[in-house]
Amino acid sequence: MITDIKKDAQERMGKCVEATKNQMAKVRTGRAHPSLLDSIQVSYYGTMTPLNQVANVGVEDSRTLSVTVFDRSAIQAVEKAIMSSDLGLNPMSAGATLRIPLPALTEERRKDFIKVVRNEAEAGRVAIRNVRRDAISEVKKLEKAKECTEDDVRRTEDEVQKFTDAHIKKVDDILAAKEIELMEV
Repeated sequence: MITDIKKDAQERMGKCVEATKNQMAKVRTGRAHPSLLDSIQVSYYGTMTPLNQVANVGVEDSRTLSVTVFDRSAIQAVEKAIMSSDLGLNPMSAGATLRIPLPALTEERRKDFIKVVRNEAEAGRVAIRNVRRDAISEVKKLEKAKECTEDDVRRTEDEVQKFTDAHIKKVDDILAAKEIELMEV
């Protein structure tokens, strides 16, 4: 039973790290990257559809994304979805392809993005700590039900703390890499 709790905690902490990584990928750096548009939803025949299901997103050069729409009738909807997103991008239409130039980031905007990234990292750390708390409370319930000993509880708490420290270090490493990426000119 205790091994199941530890395994579940480790899996959930890994998912927290992945979620944090995905959230940070949405923060725009100076380079064009297709994942910038992952969060965009397009109104396609009355339903909200992820952009990658109605178009192919690619990188033309370091400052330009290209979006090739599969259905020509959806070009206006894709263009509107990109313009109304909070990314501040203006696509230019060229037939079935939209070109999206990425403006250079100012120093002030870079610092704002670093604040956003730090908040995302802190949210990831909090999620990992919540998993730790849940795992430890589960083990303590087992102890109250006399299904494990006090030594088992202590040992499990130590192991779960080691998992927690390792996963928080991963989040910190992701944060450091993203900060360096954001400050590159």
